[in-house]
Amino acid sequence: MRQPVVWLGALVFAASLGGCVLMIVLGARHADEALPTGGELLKMPLAEPAPPPDPAQAKP
Repeated sequence: MRQPVVWLGALVFAASLGGCVLMIVLGARHADEALPTGGELLKMPLAEPAPPPDPAQAKP
């Protein structure tokens, strides 16, 4: 107990590790529900568009 700063640092470190473990457990236990996006997210389509028709296969 001659170096109280070392004990304080160890306590803060242990508390931060415990907090990280707690956040991981809470995040795994209470997962978020998926939000309806309507096919777009930030004005970007979520699905790849269909490829254009190949002109070489088109009948004249």
